[in-house]
Amino acid sequence: MECREERPADEQAPTPLERGLLHIWQSVGSCAQVCPERVFLSRPVLQTALGEHHGLLLTQGGLVYSFGELLWRDLSVPVSDPVLEASLLGRMVVRVAAGGFHCGALSEQGNVYVWGENTAGQCGLTERGIAANITVSEPCPLTVVDSDVVPPAAVRVVNLAFGREHSLALSAQNELWAWGSGCQLGLVTNTFPVWRPQKVEHLSGRHVIQVACGAYHSLALVRSLPPQNYNTQKPSEKRERGQSPHYTVTEKEEPFVVDGGHYCPLGVELTEVMTSETSPRRRGPRRRLQPGGRSAGSSPASVASEDGKSNTKQKNLPAGTKLEPDDPLTQTDGSPKSQPLPGCRSNKKSAFPDEMELQSLLQKLSCHSLEMHHTSGPGDTDSLSSYTSDDSCVSSTPSTDLLTSSYKEDFPIKSQSNNNSGLAVPYSSSPVCLEDVRLCLEAEEQALKGKKSSSLTNINQRGNTAANRRRSLPGTPTRGSPRRRRPCACKPSSAGRTQAAAPEEADDGLPSLDTEVWSWGRGSEGQLGHGDQLARLQPLCIKPLTGEEVIQVAAGSHHSLALTAHCQVYSWGSNMCGQLGHVNSPVTVPQQTKLSDGLRVWDVSAGQSHSLLLADGDCVQPVLLYCGQRQEPMSAQSERSNPNQRSCQRSPNRAESYTVRPTLLPFCMEMGYASSVCSGGQNCTVLVDQNVMGFISAIHEMASRERQFYCWLNSVRKLLLTPLRNRESSCPSLGEPCTHLFFSLCESFVRLSTLIGRHSTSLTYFQHDVQGRDVTSLPLLMQTEHFLDSYKEYCSSVGNFQVMGGFQSLRKLSLECLDSQQTVLAQLCVSDQSVGGDADLVSLLYRPLQQLHQYSRVLLKLAACYDVLTAEYQSLHQGFSQYESLSLSLLRRKKEAETTLLFWKTHSGKTTEVLRLPQRRVVCESSNRSLTLQNAGRFSNHWFMLFNDVLVHTQGAIPSQSLFSTHHVYPLTCLWVKPVTEDSSSLYAIKITCPEESFTVVASTPQEKNKWLRSINQAVDQVLGGGGQGSSPGVMGMSRTASYTFTGEGRFKDAKYTGGWLAGRVHGRGTMKWPDGQMYSGNFKNGLEDGYGECIIPNKTLNKPDIYQGHWREGKIHGFGKYKYASGEVYEGCFSDGQRHGYGMLSSGKMAKKSSSVFIGHWVHDKKTGYGVYDDITRGEKYMGVWLDEQRHGSAVVVTQHGVYYEGTFRDNKMSGPGLLVSDDDTALHGEFSDDWTVNGKGVLSLANGDCLEGQFSGEWTAGLKVVGTYTKPVVDEPESKDRSSVLRLGQYVVPAGQRWVCVFDECWSRLGCDAPGRGERAAAWENIAVTITTARRHSPDLSKSQTKVLECLEFIPQHGEPVTTANYDNIRRYLIKACETPLHPLGWLVETLVTVYRMTYVGVGSNCRLLRQAVQEVQAYLTHFYCIVRFLFPGLPDDGGIIPDPPASPAGRHNSDTAEQASVMVVSCSSLLLPLLLPRLYPPLFTLYCLQEEREEAQYWERILRINKQPDQSLLNFLGVQEKFWPVWMSILGERKQIVSTSKDACFVSAVETLQQISTTFTPSDKLLVIQKTFEELTQEVKPLLHGDFLWCMDDLLPLFLYVVFRARIRNLGAEVNLIEDLMDPNVQHGELGMMFTTLKACYIQIQREPTT
Repeated sequence: MECREERPADEQAPTPLERGLLHIWQSVGSCAQVCPERVFLSRPVLQTALGEHHGLLLTQGGLVYSFGELLWRDLSVPVSDPVLEASLLGRMVVRVAAGGFHCGALSEQGNVYVWGENTAGQCGLTERGIAANITVSEPCPLTVVDSDVVPPAAVRVVNLAFGREHSLALSAQNELWAWGSGCQLGLVTNTFPVWRPQKVEHLSGRHVIQVACGAYHSLALVRSLPPQNYNTQKPSEKRERGQSPHYTVTEKEEPFVVDGGHYCPLGVELTEVMTSETSPRRRGPRRRLQPGGRSAGSSPASVASEDGKSNTKQKNLPAGTKLEPDDPLTQTDGSPKSQPLPGCRSNKKSAFPDEMELQSLLQKLSCHSLEMHHTSGPGDTDSLSSYTSDDSCVSSTPSTDLLTSSYKEDFPIKSQSNNNSGLAVPYSSSPVCLEDVRLCLEAEEQALKGKKSSSLTNINQRGNTAANRRRSLPGTPTRGSPRRRRPCACKPSSAGRTQAAAPEEADDGLPSLDTEVWSWGRGSEGQLGHGDQLARLQPLCIKPLTGEEVIQVAAGSHHSLALTAHCQVYSWGSNMCGQLGHVNSPVTVPQQTKLSDGLRVWDVSAGQSHSLLLADGDCVQPVLLYCGQRQEPMSAQSERSNPNQRSCQRSPNRAESYTVRPTLLPFCMEMGYASSVCSGGQNCTVLVDQNVMGFISAIHEMASRERQFYCWLNSVRKLLLTPLRNRESSCPSLGEPCTHLFFSLCESFVRLSTLIGRHSTSLTYFQHDVQGRDVTSLPLLMQTEHFLDSYKEYCSSVGNFQVMGGFQSLRKLSLECLDSQQTVLAQLCVSDQSVGGDADLVSLLYRPLQQLHQYSRVLLKLAACYDVLTAEYQSLHQGFSQYESLSLSLLRRKKEAETTLLFWKTHSGKTTEVLRLPQRRVVCESSNRSLTLQNAGRFSNHWFMLFNDVLVHTQGAIPSQSLFSTHHVYPLTCLWVKPVTEDSSSLYAIKITCPEESFTVVASTPQEKNKWLRSINQAVDQVLGGGGQGSSPGVMGMSRTASYTFTGEGRFKDAKYTGGWLAGRVHGRGTMKWPDGQMYSGNFKNGLEDGYGECIIPNKTLNKPDIYQGHWREGKIHGFGKYKYASGEVYEGCFSDGQRHGYGMLSSGKMAKKSSSVFIGHWVHDKKTGYGVYDDITRGEKYMGVWLDEQRHGSAVVVTQHGVYYEGTFRDNKMSGPGLLVSDDDTALHGEFSDDWTVNGKGVLSLANGDCLEGQFSGEWTAGLKVVGTYTKPVVDEPESKDRSSVLRLGQYVVPAGQRWVCVFDECWSRLGCDAPGRGERAAAWENIAVTITTARRHSPDLSKSQTKVLECLEFIPQHGEPVTTANYDNIRRYLIKACETPLHPLGWLVETLVTVYRMTYVGVGSNCRLLRQAVQEVQAYLTHFYCIVRFLFPGLPDDGGIIPDPPASPAGRHNSDTAEQASVMVVSCSSLLLPLLLPRLYPPLFTLYCLQEEREEAQYWERILRINKQPDQSLLNFLGVQEKFWPVWMSILGERKQIVSTSKDACFVSAVETLQQISTTFTPSDKLLVIQKTFEELTQEVKPLLHGDFLWCMDDLLPLFLYVVFRARIRNLGAEVNLIEDLMDPNVQHGELGMMFTTLKACYIQIQREPTT
């Protein structure tokens, strides 16, 4: 099968190894005779796995070796020369497992490989085999598939555990999978064997950490659920998380719960007859396979089946189990045949069976007795007890268990066997009479009725309270948790992890200690730990182990072990050979193994009839402990002489000699540093590491000390803190503050203890796999902050309790509560501490701080094993520094707490008691008059006390009596100190500055002065979060962030401030809150609000607050901001010294209210003064003019919603003086006004038809006018008189455009840092721009990527001082475009504000055609002011209309005449540079005014466009007088040429027409002119093919043709377009080519208007 020569070449010559050294020996034999055999391999051994007669070795590189009795290959391989599993080469195996007679391996990718015996399906249905295979000779892959997910997916396995006839696999999702035979699978199935892995549904939803398999039982270590889940979840949710559906009561309720020790979980009756067919699997004694594939001996199951006569019907068994006729009770392997599981129903009858039934029962039991062999050794034969109940897998009957218990206790006689016969005897030869059985059954039934414990179950082993009850109560077998359909999510795990048994780590990287142990399978020897000997079909929680912090489980053949985090071992099950390590009764529940003092177990393993423990002793090197069979029976020789015979052991016989408690194996001290132990069958192995450079010893020392520390913490918590806390909770005696502090101390102690326990467990796992772990992954290095914080918190809690005098009261309480355990407490104290009659509780609770020094010392040892340049050394040395630094720091804290306690004891009194706080520590004090107040009175007494958080100044103090009249407390967070320079008076003075006062203290000597300076600086540094080392006196902590509540008179009285400080004044960002609800959040400077801030000011009258967001200066609102008044008004604009001053917009009310209005304009000292626009929304009037002290005063224009236009003068808020009023029908009145819309005086009234009325007018315009004057009617064809033109001349009373909105431009200049237009430093202006952009970007985190990129570009100051040439002019233009698109930039704010005021003026009521001239002039004024600002920023720009030169040519280019000839001249004007930036935003209201102005002309133009456009092309060309040589003949439609006929329409000059139509899509005159130019170019291109040679346009030819294009373009508002271009076009192009083209378009427009209508 396997050749031993098939080894890699590098393993032919073994080399000396330092890690993974393997030692193996047999468990039998006395301690003196045992001599471990060293196995020499060329590679370090990572893991061993032992079966009953074989074993596996996993070496470095993922190689697997086998040794022992390999029955599936008919090989016997000595352990000294193991054979390589060649078929696993290249698989990178990371884990191996050995069952009774089969093997398994796990690859790095999570794939499973199995081989060996497969009679019970324990190897599963491999990919190479079929169900009929009884052996699998070579490792074959076995796929674990989760069919619950959609689509089904392969499961990644991380751990394996094998028994005799079953196999378990733990997945990366911490779910359990099983295959094989027997109830030990824990599956909800009625068919065995289970050939394919199935999920153990009862543990579905639970976090399984580790699994272990005995011969016929299984153990699982499971993470506990949070306690609240049991009370808050619905029953269905509980079942899904692995909880029994029977558990529905809360912990607070106390209903009667049936104890698991008295309730049979298999209380069922079988309703179907199981057929007596022989199972295809082999039963009974295990023999070497014969060529036919059958066992040499017939199995007892076969005998029972063939015998088949046991038809006895069992009824009314005590536990309620009833078996139907012809149903064999059991099979020898404890698994049902491959038949459906019978239906189950409960039977509540419990009458005692009659004589015939008892006889039938005994006959059936005898038929299932063990088939004896002629040679038997210790462990080869089974007692009757093992077969009377252990074989009952389908239904474990209480009658057999009762018989077993009675037999074991009352008749301790071994079952006799005939050594010369290989046949099974029909009846048991044990001297058990029928009457004895009857008496036993009667006694058991009475015990059950009386709710007493059975002979195998101690009733005292029940849970103490309902909270500790089993979370999965025993009962009828459930169908498990409902399967949940879920998507496949296979999370990866770390590759190459050999210690798969290590528990999963929690979120912080440390193992969880909140665990439970679950067990299932056969329980004839009590190996399930539930207090009985019943089997369990499904996993059941072992409640005594809940809360014991189990971190590892191990299973022997018929006993179980559990290792806790505090190094205790619990054992239960078969103890015939003393393998449990104790003689406590009962063995059916976990009992602590008896360990010698000073031994701490950290690894366990269990074999067939022994247990092997790895523990810490007195030295760093671990020791081996053994418990179990000691002497080797003589029959073992005969067993070894017959290798073909195999054991069929289920439970061993009682050994002739064994130890009561684990004993030390002396040879362990010679091996080295053991890392793990393994047991199986009668063999034991240990893996050893050699100590190279002290590395291994350092790791073991760290882990050993941490485990010892945790055991000590656990003892302190158990013996001291828990009783004291319970006593204090029920009967407080420490006093209110100390009770709370003691509880806090206990909580921090528990948190620290939990952390140490988890850390010690993590180090234990690290020891198991030192070869595969990186030293930098040590929790001390990975979770440094967690450890440091926990120790700091614990030290603070102990110190706080000590400072308040809690230990004195606690010592009295401990004497009362723990009087009998004082000697134990004394032992817990540090040995080198001098302890009096009572235990020193202070030293006891401060002892954990010493562990920090141990950490640093061991880390330094580890660092010494590496080169200083390696990452490992750096990490370890950094950890050493951190822990050593914290150790010294906490020792200082301890000293401070002791000093503070002494201070309070020395100065105890009612007055000082008000200053006593738990967190407060005294630093120094001046009771010896070392410090006094400067210029203090002769008889005044001053006492200064410096604590770690405050400085206390008392007056009228008598320190010796702890009395003082008044005291002031100054928080150190807001205290500044600096030395006063020594003057001629030789005073050693120190100046102390606080937020509301400053004072000077004088020290008695220079030494005292330096001491106080240093102490205050260190205390301030520490309270501000520094290291407490202090800085140079006087300069430490000038700028800081702190909280303070003002108490003195002033603006900040009773206000609480949180934010920045500078030398005793609020400075920087902060928040000030007043008790009345007022709040300010923003910037401060020198103690006052300064910069941007938000303020909320409550208004008690309106019950609403005023809200201001904007800038402040020197404590007042100053700058630009937005103020929302409680009345509903909103002001957005400029402030000065708390008043509205400068540009601003005030919105009053809303549209639905009566007084809705908006004012935008200039403010002076909180009043409207200067030019502004007032839109009275309620009256439908808009005032555009000058204001003075909130009144309309000066030149102004008023328009109404009815189209009435007025311009004139106002005085005292009313129309007064000359003015011009024009109605919507062009009726105009020019005269003297005395009130709003009231004429009183001379005037001229001009009607729309030209009639004129001149005279004396009086009356209101809307009510009627009284006229005394002359009526004049003009003569027909008479030219218009000058009087008429003067009457209709608009704009004579209007505020000049250049004087409007000066406040807006002033604000822009102010933002640039200029006091007046053009007055300021240019460099400072650019710096202000950069600071503004940077600040805005930082305070606006929600900006998009594009906005952020633009702001970043604007932060850079461009080259602004160099002369502007045609080369860099484009850079300036691009910068201005970006700046104007960004409102955060001063220029962008200017553009945005100009757009706002323009729309406020000319939108809505302001859309009056008579405002057009003013609107155009206003745009031109904008450009003029704007250009001044741009020229200030870029002084290289020329004046408006100036010329920009070309850049100076290079010397080489000067000789190039072509370059010189191509030089061009660029004229720059404000319109060409700035109009493209401004006009697109102003275009809608401006163009609307143009349309209103040209409304009549546009109507005439459009009527002719519609009428004339009805003609075909040729007809229209002929009508317009276009010469025929220009008429197109062909047209192109989708690339196809077609001839133009007389009926063709819209086919000529299409491209020119479409180009001209684009004039409506542009905004600026320059863009519109470019459209006209392109139209002429397109027209020329279309005409060229019709003419031969070059030609030049003449106006006679061009005008008719262009007129055709205008007709066909059908531009709706061509008149408005023409007038806009004419008004705003650049003067530099008026007389050039573009000017001529525009004149042509204008001529066409006029021509179309004058076309006759007929």
